[in-house]
Amino acid sequence: MTSPSIVRTVTAELYDAHVLKNYARPALTLVRGRGAQVWDDAGNAYLDFTSGIAVSALGHCHPHWVAAVQRQAAELIHVSNLFRNPQQGELARRIVGYAGPGRVFFCNSGAEANEALIKLARLHGVQKAGGEDGKCYKIICAKNAFHGRTFGGMSATPQEKIQKGFKPMVAGFSFGEINNLESFAALIDADTAAIFVETIQGESGINPCTPEFLRGLRALCDQHNLLLLLDEVQCGVGRTGRFYSFEHAGVTPDAIGMAKGLGGGFPIGAMWVREKHAELFHPGNHGTTFGGTPLACAAALAVLDVIERDKLMEKVRAQSGPWHAALRQLAADFPQHVAGVRGFGYLVGVQLKSDPAPWLAALRERGLLAPSAGGNVVRLLPPLNATAEELAKSVEIFRAALAAKT
Repeated sequence: MTSPSIVRTVTAELYDAHVLKNYARPALTLVRGRGAQVWDDAGNAYLDFTSGIAVSALGHCHPHWVAAVQRQAAELIHVSNLFRNPQQGELARRIVGYAGPGRVFFCNSGAEANEALIKLARLHGVQKAGGEDGKCYKIICAKNAFHGRTFGGMSATPQEKIQKGFKPMVAGFSFGEINNLESFAALIDADTAAIFVETIQGESGINPCTPEFLRGLRALCDQHNLLLLLDEVQCGVGRTGRFYSFEHAGVTPDAIGMAKGLGGGFPIGAMWVREKHAELFHPGNHGTTFGGTPLACAAALAVLDVIERDKLMEKVRAQSGPWHAALRQLAADFPQHVAGVRGFGYLVGVQLKSDPAPWLAALRERGLLAPSAGGNVVRLLPPLNATAEELAKSVEIFRAALAAKT
């Protein structure tokens, strides 16, 4: 039997020799997962509040999800969008049930979903301009946004670390201040087609749009015949205790981009388009080879099954309150290290007063995995089925790390 140390060495050598160095990874190799826990190749267990960056909505290897994927893999995996498949039709029906009357386009990732939103805005602009291509194409986004790493997504992401080395960007994007409605209103002109924001900015440090701001954006879009496009890639699919985080504001967008938790670990993205705008897409002007395969849709249907059957959104709402309170107590007890806590449900940012990298290492050493976000923030992204005990344990680990540096 090969020893774990040899496996670790071989894995490290394979990465060093063959994998592109575009990630600054810690020296940690994960090999197995169950629920909210993962194990490394030395047998060490970790509480995984990375959740694959909000992807593993049911944790790791949920039995219902595994059974659904295994069953579908043995029946039909891929047929392309040249033909119908029953899983895609059913998943579209379920998404429409959450989002409202409209239609769904399936793709493979959040970046692709957001790219489809940008293309929808361009099509709306053509219609608004009376059929003139390139006349009405501008999109207003938010400063500190993150919408992906395609050229459209990067252009909608006004961050130098994302755009550097890839300029020039796609033209037509301008940027207002999140939660400052006047800054968005001032950017609207006759060539504007849409407003495009994350309901909660995830990568930039967990910055939520206020309900008043979202309602104000809806009013601006109605007033000026603009599309309201919402990026729910990270904050959607139950993460805030509602299926979509914009539901807390009571608004109806014109289109939604989603991915991450939708597939529970299997790659899938989707764009929902409000019924009145769905006919902007027609055969030939957008498509994908892998979007909405039987296997991907079976995985997503299994996620929705468990969310509904186990009432996970209700549990997120019930359990997040005490968890947030315990995290805020950390800020009160360690003001020299913690500036504050913000977020909704199971999408939380702990704002630190120094570089988060040493803190992430300290958490990892004590058995908690978490990613960083912009502005010295540690993100906590438990699976939607995390228990109250697991949430409490994450606070205990964080407290121990803070106390050790006090």
